[in-house]
Amino acid sequence: MSTPGGESAAYRDAGVDYATLDAAKRAALAAARATGSAALVAGARFVEESRGEPAQLVEVGPQRFGFVLECLGTKSMLAGAFEEQTGADRFAAIGYDTVAAVVNDLVCVGALPLLVNAYFATGAAGWYDGRRHASLVEGFAQACADAGAIWAGGESPTLAGLVAPNEVDLAGAALGVVPPGAAPLLGSALEPGDEIVLVASSGLHANGASLARRVARHLPDRLEHRLPSGTLLGDALLVPSVSYVGLVAGLQSAGVPLHYASHITGHGWRKLQRARRALTYRVQRLPEVPEVLDFLARAADLEPAEAYATLNMGAGFACYVAAGAGEETVAIATRLGHRALVAGVVEAGERRVVIEPLAITYTGAALDLG
Repeated sequence: MSTPGGESAAYRDAGVDYATLDAAKRAALAAARATGSAALVAGARFVEESRGEPAQLVEVGPQRFGFVLECLGTKSMLAGAFEEQTGADRFAAIGYDTVAAVVNDLVCVGALPLLVNAYFATGAAGWYDGRRHASLVEGFAQACADAGAIWAGGESPTLAGLVAPNEVDLAGAALGVVPPGAAPLLGSALEPGDEIVLVASSGLHANGASLARRVARHLPDRLEHRLPSGTLLGDALLVPSVSYVGLVAGLQSAGVPLHYASHITGHGWRKLQRARRALTYRVQRLPEVPEVLDFLARAADLEPAEAYATLNMGAGFACYVAAGAGEETVAIATRLGHRALVAGVVEAGERRVVIEPLAITYTGAALDLG
């Protein structure tokens, strides 16, 4: 069953209740706004319009810097369970996922990453024994290198009693800069006629892991269940996320009129209406759905409206470009190794997402983050 906003009852049963979580976010944002008058260093200004966006901006003289903090969620538990069941180490992918979750949010406001810091919290120091930590570090470092960022430091607390002894809680923060000549992406440039380019995901990415763990628990072979292609479910779930930093940098350097960007994570395709604008986002073409996401949707008995409100369903990132710039955006994405398509258009009208091929509509209330 889906809620009016498209939320999945199966996802709530897996422990992710967006109605409660979003209410908590709105309360926190209200408290955060009350700090808006706090003094910044001379010559610096917080860009209030960035509040509530995937990352926030501060102006220091002519430069605009972006900052973001993001966590991986429960995907590390999938890697731990897969290692326990099969002996296979997939923690390099988990390290990569952690950085991708951070920097993909940062570039949504047009800032390219400069520095990344890590947060690795464990329940016992013994978690660092063996190869898992070395693999995690390898993947984290590779993702930083791919994003053109320096891994500057971080924090690694041991939180006995708060984190289970055999688990790790992963997060990161990043500082970035909007390149000279590029505009910040805060939604004000969006206008009717803009084209929506959807860029392919590699699979689960970092969203939906709680649902995936719930599905796996009910399978006889759990993460060794074979998908129709023959791929193990665990292998498919643990494919590393795609980093979209190079794509945004490429569009900026080519002078493509990029008006907005959205990282398709929690809330699924409802994120297409992330900008707080009275606009309609009409999707007319769909990307190919990765096998593992199609399997999860079917196994969890999700209706299409629930699946597209929960998982990325093949679209990991959305670029909103001026009318006529869609095919150039696709061409640049293709040269950089991405799969992309001009999927729809921005229209005047109420805030909503209309997925025409599936007869799905998400209203603005389905993504009320404050």
